[in-house]
Amino acid sequence: MMFNAKVALAEPIEVAPRFFATQATSRRWYRIALLISDTGMLLLAFALAYWLRFHGGLALSADGDPSVEIYTRLTLMLVPAWLGLFTLLRLYDFQYLLGGTSEYVRALNGCISGMMLVVVISFLMPEISIARGWLVMAWLLSSLLICTGRLILRRTAYTLRSRGWFVTPAVIVGTNSEAISLAMQLRDSSNSGVAIIGFIEEHTLDDLDHQSSLIGLPILGGLDSLPTVLKRQGAEEVIIATTALTRTQLIETAQELTTIPEVKMSLSSGLYEIFTTGMQVTAKGAVPLMNLNRLRLDPIEVMLKTTLDYGVVLISMLVMLPLFATIALLIKLDSPGPVFHRRRVLGIGGKPFDAFKFRTMVVNGDEVLAQHPELLAELNANHKLKHDPRITRAGNLLRRTSLDELPQILNILLGQMSLVGPRMISPSEAGMYGPMKHNLLTVKPGLTGLWQVSGRSDLSYDERVRLDMQYIRNYSIWLDLQILVFQTLPAVLKGSGAY
Repeated sequence: MMFNAKVALAEPIEVAPRFFATQATSRRWYRIALLISDTGMLLLAFALAYWLRFHGGLALSADGDPSVEIYTRLTLMLVPAWLGLFTLLRLYDFQYLLGGTSEYVRALNGCISGMMLVVVISFLMPEISIARGWLVMAWLLSSLLICTGRLILRRTAYTLRSRGWFVTPAVIVGTNSEAISLAMQLRDSSNSGVAIIGFIEEHTLDDLDHQSSLIGLPILGGLDSLPTVLKRQGAEEVIIATTALTRTQLIETAQELTTIPEVKMSLSSGLYEIFTTGMQVTAKGAVPLMNLNRLRLDPIEVMLKTTLDYGVVLISMLVMLPLFATIALLIKLDSPGPVFHRRRVLGIGGKPFDAFKFRTMVVNGDEVLAQHPELLAELNANHKLKHDPRITRAGNLLRRTSLDELPQILNILLGQMSLVGPRMISPSEAGMYGPMKHNLLTVKPGLTGLWQVSGRSDLSYDERVRLDMQYIRNYSIWLDLQILVFQTLPAVLKGSGAY
């Protein structure tokens, strides 16, 4: 994927967006909110566990003293101890907050460690008789409530980012294709928490060049003016496109930034084409090495997505089976040929598979299309035809209602597709994604997705690519639910772009 060089502007750009709070202030208030939430959830969990064990009839055995005083004292000991464990497990470290699932994994580990602490206390202080039913329910409830509280706070923080909270103003050092790609991906990501305010040119700029820009973002100055630009713009992070600098420039820039401790420095991997998969840094001896993740989703995200896929598909099968039979009969009565059509597409990791669809075209479609060379050229360019002479009457109805895609639930059950994901592409189509095809093939294609609910075939091909990349970069189970529940059904009922 190629990018144009900088474009001169007639008027200067307003550089820095307005932020309601500095990063330090936002983080301070967020940590306070986390502490209050964790404390409240622990108190609630221990209280509910007591009520369920001694008043709700959920007893594992007849052990344990029901004294309120004992459990009150135990709670007052445990809450600060658990908060201390959370701190040791870095549950208040922003490296693990507001992104990914590692925060919840650490929260669960913290609750398990806290419950082990209770077991140790009961062993060391035999005079305190703790009911086993209370232990189990306190562990389950604390795990659930702590994660729920943190989920609510995270979604609140994402909402507040549009108002200037939890946003880090940053500049990108470099103006090459990698720097532009970084800016595009970070600027378009509502979950990144980074506001790109401009670029730093690799070389020295004269005053006139300060009016230039890339992708609508200003070039703020040259590498020699980096400290001045950071101070003037109030930037709190510097993101260096490593391929834009020479080794000497990179070392000198890193050394210069060490004298500005209030500014964070981040280095790109240099592999912007596979930016969405993430990387892990490991050490071999004294040498740090980066390992590329082959898949975009981590194991917990894969588990949640798979659970959602199989849960929805299996629950809907009672409705789907009669609908399948009705559609099959309609296809057979309308035109001769098979009920299903198999399309060869690429799955995760580039592995090809056959995607199932209800047949919507006549069986001699190639012969029909050969009589319309202008339509054949349009198909080769866009991989879609708005007025396709090959489509049958039944096929037209199935496409307008998107029912032709329903057999792909079989691909979901086979583990080849997901309910929500990027659009599937054929092997010949992969080249149209350029270097972004590596990103596309790190997740399963979806029965529905952002491009399907944003206009479908009315979108240009570039817009479809952009929406696919946006989905992959910003994936979360909540995004899947939003697309399924609030966007797919309205898009199907509206029927726009379906052909």
